[in-house]
Amino acid sequence: MTPALRETATTGLALLVFSVAGATLLAGAHLLTHPIIEKSEQAEKLAFVAQTLPPGSFDNDLVRDALPLPADPLLGQKRPARAYPARIGGETRAVVLEVVAPDGYSGEIRLLVGIHADGRVAGVRVTAHKETPGLGDYIEATRGRWIRQFDGRSLDDPPPAQWRVKKDGGRFDYLAGATVTPRAVVKAVRRALEYFAAHRTELLEVAPAPPISASAMKGPA
Repeated sequence: MTPALRETATTGLALLVFSVAGATLLAGAHLLTHPIIEKSEQAEKLAFVAQTLPPGSFDNDLVRDALPLPADPLLGQKRPARAYPARIGGETRAVVLEVVAPDGYSGEIRLLVGIHADGRVAGVRVTAHKETPGLGDYIEATRGRWIRQFDGRSLDDPPPAQWRVKKDGGRFDYLAGATVTPRAVVKAVRRALEYFAAHRTELLEVAPAPPISASAMKGPA
């Protein structure tokens, strides 16, 4: 082997070793950090979902117990969504639904709508939107109290004809010059209540009993 070929082979081997070592380090780092990142993301999502419910209204892990929902026009979803049952002692007291308002000013507005077992709204939060900053973003809970006017509402409160913004003869406030955004949210929350009413039995199903341990199956010694 000529010196030139020997040098090329040595360089190639060194690059291969460094590549394998780098890939191994990255894989190891991923294995070490992935559970931590996933746990952090779960905690963040749990905290956000919990914002749609009154404090102390559940004792289960909302995210872990999430139920898959098929895509449904009432939820505004083109893809499967999730419902987060809020339980106390195994009894479902409320449900948080993933909802989309497809007709926002700048596109979809993604929401979480919490609904008590009796059909009253527990809380609504915006999870994502592309509305105009400073104009349409007042629907966010961090921007003001607008989104809280749904709390305690139901299909009959206000009456169906008044599930609109005040500009359209309804009950809900809006910001002058930005009516498209609140119109979309009001309609989406109303449709979420309609979905809940149509699927109340499935959404409020009793939590499954915990598995029986082997020692319990054997009975007392």
